[in-house]
Amino acid sequence: MPQNQTDLERTDLSLSGMSCTTCASAIADSLEDVDGVDEASVNFATERADVQHDPDVSTDDLVAAVEDAGYGVREELLDGDQEMEDDDELQTLRQLGIRAWIVTSPIVLLMVFMWTPLDTLSGGQIDVLMLVFATPVVFYYGLRTHAAAYRGLKNGVFNMHALISVGTLVAWATGVMVFVMPMENYAGVGAMIMASHNVGTYLEHRAKGRASSAIEGLMSMRAETGRVLQNGEEVEVPLDEVDVGDRLVVRPGEKIPVDGVVIDGRSSVDESMVTGESDPVTKEEGNEVIGSTVNNAGRLTLEATKVGDDTFLSEVVELVEEAQGTTVPIQALTDRITNYFVPTVFAIAALSFLLWWLTPGAMEAVASVGAPSLPWVDLTLEPLTLGIFAAVAVLVISCPCALGLATPTALMAGTGKAAENGILFRDGEAIQTMKDLDIVVLDKTGTITEGNHSVTDVVVQPGRSSATDGGITTGNPGDDTASASGRELDADELIRLAASAERGSEHPIGNAMVEYAEESGIELSDPDAFESVPGKGITATVDGRTVSVGNPKFFDDELEGNLPTHIANRLRELEQEGKTTVIVGLEDEPVGLVSTADTIKDESVEAIAELHDRGIETWLLTGDNERTARAIAEQVDIDPERVLASVLPQEKIDKVSQLQDQGYNVGMVGDGINDAPALKQANVGIAIGTGTDIAIQSSDVSLVRGQLDALVDAFTLSEKIFSKIKQNLFWAFIYNAVAIPIAFFGLLHPVIAVAAMITSSVSVISNSARLGSLEL
Repeated sequence: MPQNQTDLERTDLSLSGMSCTTCASAIADSLEDVDGVDEASVNFATERADVQHDPDVSTDDLVAAVEDAGYGVREELLDGDQEMEDDDELQTLRQLGIRAWIVTSPIVLLMVFMWTPLDTLSGGQIDVLMLVFATPVVFYYGLRTHAAAYRGLKNGVFNMHALISVGTLVAWATGVMVFVMPMENYAGVGAMIMASHNVGTYLEHRAKGRASSAIEGLMSMRAETGRVLQNGEEVEVPLDEVDVGDRLVVRPGEKIPVDGVVIDGRSSVDESMVTGESDPVTKEEGNEVIGSTVNNAGRLTLEATKVGDDTFLSEVVELVEEAQGTTVPIQALTDRITNYFVPTVFAIAALSFLLWWLTPGAMEAVASVGAPSLPWVDLTLEPLTLGIFAAVAVLVISCPCALGLATPTALMAGTGKAAENGILFRDGEAIQTMKDLDIVVLDKTGTITEGNHSVTDVVVQPGRSSATDGGITTGNPGDDTASASGRELDADELIRLAASAERGSEHPIGNAMVEYAEESGIELSDPDAFESVPGKGITATVDGRTVSVGNPKFFDDELEGNLPTHIANRLRELEQEGKTTVIVGLEDEPVGLVSTADTIKDESVEAIAELHDRGIETWLLTGDNERTARAIAEQVDIDPERVLASVLPQEKIDKVSQLQDQGYNVGMVGDGINDAPALKQANVGIAIGTGTDIAIQSSDVSLVRGQLDALVDAFTLSEKIFSKIKQNLFWAFIYNAVAIPIAFFGLLHPVIAVAAMITSSVSVISNSARLGSLEL
């Protein structure tokens, strides 16, 4: 086993030949037996394997392990080819079912004919005809089933196909035995079971395809071509020929082909396919656009920044596929049951046969209760015949497909629905855990608020200057400088130095300073020796001077500076107004303040109120100052006792850990680099999709549209998906718990048993597919 988990690689395999979750378990065990494989997860519903392994393990090693288990690995195809292959497979299954029933139909007619006064055939003639028509159905149209059963049994795996294979072969064998000993001929029943099984397999595959249609829908949204500017002319090229840095033109009504940045033009873009938000978004020069979204009105020219598998849509598809390929904790119980289910069924069927053969009186006493109302129960038959009848019924009624499909089909449909609404679950465990959260810890900037700061006030140390320009408080030009260099320090110079230092930062406050300076026509310098202290501030060298920008803790802890009285007083006043204010220092000396304001997102108040209605406690953790944090908390109705301000990334982790130690399940919502550690620590980490890549990568759930109402939708989906899983498992368990005892005592006809088995599997898949029509 690999010692360093960070060195592991992941390989995704497309599998073939699986019939139920026991097959999936066998493949997973075989893969994990490969030296260097750390973990293998096999999803029956999606027919894929996710393998984590050492870099030394080759794909050929993994393919060999799958084949050793008796299964196959399909070559990865292009989307269109894969869809064609899936359609061909579905049509093959459909034809098998239809043709098997065409050959079986004379058997049904013979059975009906035997119950009419027109029956003129002798018993021997009917037995011969039954055997003639049953043989091609059981052996030719059932070849796939027998082959799958053989592959499993060869590797010690008792799969669903083994139940059908043994059941039909035993039934067919009675058609031969009838010529040498007193015996009821069930060969025709065996043919009907196999024909029904083929139809059921087709229906299951079709239903599974519908349950996973969300990914197909996402993939179908991709543009096929792009208009690339070449030598001043628009040239339409296939999408796979577009490279990063290419300039493309997108006309009104066209799909944006790749992720990029607008370099010319203005338009409204429909981004609902990735955010779930129906309102179009205005895009102009400098704005980012997402590939496969639709340009509504104006003409846009953009520069490609991500193409192919690196585009946002490709990442969304990968995340959805990853989530659909994972398991939820409740599935562990199902897997343990199905691993022992088929061998147990064989044992029950054998016991039923032996009891009917050896103690027919006791079995007949129970069966006699239903005999008067069930035409297929004939207690005058030989005990051997009754035992075979009951054993075959037990085998075919006990298919574990419904159990195996209960969880993955709900995950497939639910995660697809979530993706359509801009909610990306990274794994199944997060879906189950999220519904049980007691506390949600919220970051402030970019989570509750827009994160789009704008400069409102600039304060220079008194005695330097004092004038007002456009609502920005400045100093008096011409007074003494606060800098050791002798250069005059006024509001513009303070902003110039601070904004120049922040050019190397991605913090919203730093961006606000840079934007304000550029809008004011202030020329900025490139910083040197840039250094960021997360949660506190930054230091950089600008024009040979050390410039520091940060919160009071930054100056106290890092620069050991004391705030001048005026700056300290103005800092307190601005924070009481709910403004976020940072201190600007020169050569380790505080010389001014820059204040910004951030607005609360329109949906935040209502979303937090809905969380409270669900009984979920909310906390506010922010690196901002306490007065600003409390002002925001008051507006969104978060208890002031549950507000922690001026916290560093480690302190966020500590608070989440503290709440967890008190027995709470904690969710953390954030969007910044400093939120990433706490997102990892939380039971469920939830990233606002407009945040940084590192925050999204650290999270279990991503809210693409960047609004807290999506958090409420995520809770709703978590509850609905898990509810479907429980419903599916309940009905699958109840179905077998009720049906097996009935079959055991010979009260269930094998053909009815196989029809009930098919119905149970299709009903589970259909119930899961209903998540696709869920209104959020």
